[in-house]
Amino acid sequence: MDNTSLNPEYEEGSIARTIENQTAKIPSDAYLWAAVGAMGVSLALQCLKQKHVSLFIGQWAAPFLLFGIYNKLVKQEGHD
Repeated sequence: MDNTSLNPEYEEGSIARTIENQTAKIPSDAYLWAAVGAMGVSLALQCLKQKHVSLFIGQWAAPFLLFGIYNKLVKQEGHD
């Protein structure tokens, strides 16, 4: 893959590049297991009648999965 950007007018900043380099070191499975873990904790809290906390934790699953997708894309396609 070459280093040329598809749109050179819009390049990543140094902070975004640093974050991508660091998060690329995390295995994609970690995000999946974090989402499954959040759902499990949410279920346990629901069983313990902690409805509000359960809903709060349960909403973490979607962002974890989105972080995993982003991580996978960065690993496959790279940045700029």
